[in-house]
Amino acid sequence: MPTAPEALQAAATAIRVLTVDAVRAAGIGHVGLPLGCAEIGSVLFSEFLKHDPADPKWFDRDRFVLSAGHGSMLLYSLLHLSGYEVSLEDIGQFRQLGSNTPGHPEVGHTPGVETTTGPLGQGVGNAVGFALAERLLAERFGEGVVNHRTYALASDGDMMEGVASEAASLAGHLRLGKLIVIYDDNGITIDGKTDVAFKEDTAKRFEAYGWHVQKIDGHDPEQIRTALKNAGANEEKPHLIVAKTQIGFSSPKVGTNTAHGHLSDADVDATRLGLKWELTPFKLLDTAYEAFKPVRARGKQEHEAWQKRLDAALAKPELKELWERMVERKLPANLDALFPDFSKEKAMATRQASGKIINALAAEVPSLIGGSADLAGSNNTTISGSKVVAYGDFAGRNLAFGVREHGMGAIANGLVLHGGIRPYVATFLVFSDYMRPSIRLASLMDLPVTYVFTHDSIFVGEDGPTHQPVEHVAALRTIPNLQVWRPGDARETVAAWRGALLRTGGPTALALTRQNLEPFEGPGIEEKARRGGYVLLDAAEPELVIVATGSEVSISLEAAKTLNG
Repeated sequence: MPTAPEALQAAATAIRVLTVDAVRAAGIGHVGLPLGCAEIGSVLFSEFLKHDPADPKWFDRDRFVLSAGHGSMLLYSLLHLSGYEVSLEDIGQFRQLGSNTPGHPEVGHTPGVETTTGPLGQGVGNAVGFALAERLLAERFGEGVVNHRTYALASDGDMMEGVASEAASLAGHLRLGKLIVIYDDNGITIDGKTDVAFKEDTAKRFEAYGWHVQKIDGHDPEQIRTALKNAGANEEKPHLIVAKTQIGFSSPKVGTNTAHGHLSDADVDATRLGLKWELTPFKLLDTAYEAFKPVRARGKQEHEAWQKRLDAALAKPELKELWERMVERKLPANLDALFPDFSKEKAMATRQASGKIINALAAEVPSLIGGSADLAGSNNTTISGSKVVAYGDFAGRNLAFGVREHGMGAIANGLVLHGGIRPYVATFLVFSDYMRPSIRLASLMDLPVTYVFTHDSIFVGEDGPTHQPVEHVAALRTIPNLQVWRPGDARETVAAWRGALLRTGGPTALALTRQNLEPFEGPGIEEKARRGGYVLLDAAEPELVIVATGSEVSISLEAAKTLNG
């Protein structure tokens, strides 16, 4: 049922006042987007978003991604008004050290925040990952158990970033019809009007990607409502709602690049005066909450109805086991026994060993779903006997990302954040540079993504220096919370994959070889490698210590044997 216009207006006004007051108190921040998108947020959160503020992690909730993370005060205001554990006191601590209202949203810090957004475009990629995960799990558990939408709010900056374009292209190819992106088309960036560098027809570009596109006035609640209804009624394509807004709406700087950031005290006072707001900072009238009164009751009802459907579905033992292994991340009790024994194998590349490991694990770890950026045959990432995920058939476990490394990384983060999927994504190690922003964000968010990077050294044949990853392992090791494994043979590759699977608090990068490597001799290599470093060849009275990783270990071992005479 549509919210009364006066209630929506009261909510939008409250968002605007909270925004300018919080940014003024912090002395820094971004007011432009929250002032311009207050109506969009109010309609979405009060009428359309399926969520339960009493349980922000309810599995079948709709997801909302603020890709334009600089507009975080919009999200914090909406979370407060909806009844999440974000108080007015929390908003008063905006951007302060230790508060749950940081400058850009951070997952795990603020109830109701689904992902950490900051670098523009990443949130759009995350949203594609959320929507893809929903389809993969709906295929396995049925739409009675998994049936929700992903909403994202994106800015002009998001639309310029290549990562968003890569992800949007794949979303259109897969026709992820439960993905709805609202584009805050205000025509302004930090440097001025967008047309100084950005004149393309974004709507036509997304239509070319295979999206359904609508254009609306982003300040008109009825147009916002109609567009969201249209998007919800059509699941054949992903949706882009181009919402024309005025940045900094209701402030003296409306429509200018100055409105993007911090307003002066005089501008804040003028904004409050224009909104007829006389209360002291961080105080709201009861009317501000009127539009959101039904949210908690509706969310509780929808949540309870879903729980009954889930309980009925999980009465089937096979579905219960699948739920535990996918959604609850339960690994097999006999995990170590699933890995191949490479001790008696002939020489093989560690990328080949990785492929064998993936297939050995696949049957018992159903959440293991992944693929490559158009290099599956070379990266050895294909799960045998399983199809490639495609529109109309999401039962497969092989993801074809195309030549979209940047988008692949952001989508992988969304898959983990959604829950139920343990993704692995792959490309040549030299192209990890294209994925670095997504890898860094996975590390910040403690996401257990596994990166399969092959062709780990200069021994990549005649491709030349463009494909030789001379500095890339060292560069990856500088990312805090990223575990980097560079196994020296197939047996160490077992330890690397085991470490990746058991890790729940961050991502893992595997740097694997193209060339064949002889398996190391001796007992317990797999266990020794778990330490990250160990002595492979010892001497009674060593005069020289040789340290090596990856494919250089074999060469170093031969050198040590030669030196030992």
